[in-house]
Amino acid sequence: MSQTPAEPKLKPPPAIDCRKSIELTSAENRPEQYHKFEPEHAAAIRAALGAKRPLLVRGKPGVGKTQLAEAAAKVLKRPLLRRVVDSRTEARDLLWEFDAVMRLAEAQITAALATVLDSGTKDESHPLEECTSAARDVSRRLRKRLAVRRFLKPGPLWWAFDWASAQKQARLSGVPEPERDEDANPAHGCVVLIDEIDKADTDVPNGLLEALGSGSFTPLGSKTAVKVQGEPPLVVITTNEERVLPNAFVRRCLVLRMSLPEEDEELIKFLEARAKIHFPKHAKSGKYEELFHAAAVMLVRDRAAARRQLAEPWPGQAEYLDLLRAVLHIKPDSVQTHSAVLESVAAFALRKYEKS
Repeated sequence: MSQTPAEPKLKPPPAIDCRKSIELTSAENRPEQYHKFEPEHAAAIRAALGAKRPLLVRGKPGVGKTQLAEAAAKVLKRPLLRRVVDSRTEARDLLWEFDAVMRLAEAQITAALATVLDSGTKDESHPLEECTSAARDVSRRLRKRLAVRRFLKPGPLWWAFDWASAQKQARLSGVPEPERDEDANPAHGCVVLIDEIDKADTDVPNGLLEALGSGSFTPLGSKTAVKVQGEPPLVVITTNEERVLPNAFVRRCLVLRMSLPEEDEELIKFLEARAKIHFPKHAKSGKYEELFHAAAVMLVRDRAAARRQLAEPWPGQAEYLDLLRAVLHIKPDSVQTHSAVLESVAAFALRKYEKS
C-alpha cells in the first residue's frame, strides 16, 4: 500500500524586532531614513509571509506605507524590487516589458541587410548553390536576432519568482540586474513593492490575479512558465484610496490599514516619537525636544485647518519629517532661533492644501 508523500516542511516567518529602529539604505545626497516597526505592522508582514498572499497596505499619503516595504526588505535581508504605478502602467509591465521600439529598429536594419544580400545572390561570378546557402545562413541568423525573447526585459515579479531565470533573460536582452544591498540575498526571497496601485486602471490589479494567485506566468514568446522558486516573495501593494480596487483582487490580499492617531494629543506624541527615530543624534543630545514638540503642534493645527476646509492633501508624517529636516539643515545648531525658522518653513512643508 503506497504512502502519501509528506508535505515539505515550511520555514516559519522570521521574527521582526519592534524594539529598535533600523537605518534604511538611502540614495546618494539623500537624507538618512530610519524605521521602527509597530507590532501590528510586523504581525501583518509575518502573516503575509505565512499565508503566501500579497499584503495590501491602505492609507492616506505620508503615513509610511512605502517605507514599510523598504524596512521589511532590510530586516528580512531580501532584495527590494520596486515599481511605482501610474496611469500608463499595464499588468504585464510587472511581469515583463517588451521593447518593441528596439525590435523595430533592428528589423529595419535587417531589411536593409537583406536587400544587400539579395543583390549579392544575383552576382553571376558565384555559383547559385553557394549564394543560396549563404542567403539561408544569413536569414537564419537575422531571424534569431529578431527573436521576441531578445527584446523581453524581466519585470519585478519575474525577478521575485525566479531570480536565476530572470538573470538569464536579462543577459539575453542586455539589461542589468536590479541594484540591491550587500546583505540582500535572493536566496532569502525578494520583497516586491507595487506602489500606488490605485493610480492605474482596474485592468492592472485584475491582470495580476492569476500570476499572484498561482505563483506563475508565461512570458511572451515562451512555452515555459516562470514559477516561484525557493522562498516565495513578499509582495507589498500600496494604495492611497484614490480609486476603488476590484473586490476579487482585495479578497486575494491580506490588508493592513495604516493611519495617524485621530486625537490631537496622541498624534503629537506619535510624531515626537517618530522624530526621535528619524533624528537619533539630535534626540540623544536632549536639546531638540522643544523643536520636535512645536513642529508636531504646528502640524496638528494645519491638519485641522485642512479638514475644516475639506481640502487635501492633509499634512502627515512625511510633511512633519520634511519640516524638521529643513529647519535642522538651515539652522543646525541655533536652538534659540528654531521657532522663527519653523514658522517660515511650515508655509511650504505643511500648507500644501491651500489654494491661491
